[in-house]
Amino acid sequence: MTTMTPARPSVTGGVDTHRDEHVAAALDGVGGLLGTASFPTTAAGYGALLAWLRSHGEISSVGVEGTGSYGAALARHLTNSGVRVLEVSRPNRQVRRRYGKSDVVDAIAAARAVLSGEATGTPKTHDGPVEALRALKALHRSANKARTQAINQLRAVLVTAPDDLRARLRDLPRGELLRTCAAFRVAADDDSLAGIIRLTLRELAARVAFLDTQIKHAVVRLKRITEQFAPSLVAMYGVGPDTASTLLLTAGDNPDRLRNERSFASLTGSCPVPATSGLIKKRYRLNRGGDRQANAALWRIAMVRLSNDPATRAYVQRRQTEGKTKTEAMRCLKRYIARNVFNTLKNETPLTT
Repeated sequence: MTTMTPARPSVTGGVDTHRDEHVAAALDGVGGLLGTASFPTTAAGYGALLAWLRSHGEISSVGVEGTGSYGAALARHLTNSGVRVLEVSRPNRQVRRRYGKSDVVDAIAAARAVLSGEATGTPKTHDGPVEALRALKALHRSANKARTQAINQLRAVLVTAPDDLRARLRDLPRGELLRTCAAFRVAADDDSLAGIIRLTLRELAARVAFLDTQIKHAVVRLKRITEQFAPSLVAMYGVGPDTASTLLLTAGDNPDRLRNERSFASLTGSCPVPATSGLIKKRYRLNRGGDRQANAALWRIAMVRLSNDPATRAYVQRRQTEGKTKTEAMRCLKRYIARNVFNTLKNETPLTT
């Protein structure tokens, strides 16, 4: 007579993530707390966290907060180890006001969100070309911001500069102004007001030139990666490398995690939000959720098509003929573009290099 090995109990995990330490909680199949523990945010710590969860039974799934920031490395480690990882939203203010706030409470809440079915989203993998685009976009955005700040500072210094210098520079176009200031020569021992003003203008102009080079390099790489990873998306009418990369950041390196085009529309904030109440029937309002950068990218695509594509203008006109306002027709257009983008991403074939 053979002896059957009893099945290991099912365990659901939850993790509250932080920069230096992650707090994990383990629940049994009916939501009972099996234990909590803290682990450092290192490769050894991730391994210890996984071993600790497995010591309680067979892991069914793990809910992780902050999979796009502090929890990204842990989510990758768990996924590579064959564990199903779900993205958990942070508890809202009403829940925290009622039950309090601590790392242990948040970890338990993450596990219970998975067990109850509230958490269903698969996190982005953050391990491919889209993650590289994310870093490039951050570099490009910060360089643009710093460049604008440097130009504004240069003009502010010029406002109170000595009369002869201000009269010489105040009416110059921006490009010529920057070249003129960058060519100033100031003696190392010249601490006069005129010398310091010229030194300040020269250094600010040099800063702008340096940032221009950074922006140029970032744009070249961003364009190259986008065209190699998503050539069909870039080829869509009205879509360029900048808007394409923004939409790719929303979809992630694993767009197959999105179940359908409605999921993508929800992520981009382009899906309609029901606002029916009482006597008001079949009314929808503006969706203020989702990734607002992606929503803005859809708007730019819509504007390009509306300006240059007769078919798009005919579509908007038809929607208005049906009784929709211009604003509502534009929302329909953005939703239509989101559907096109999702279908293109779903069938995307990256170029081989």
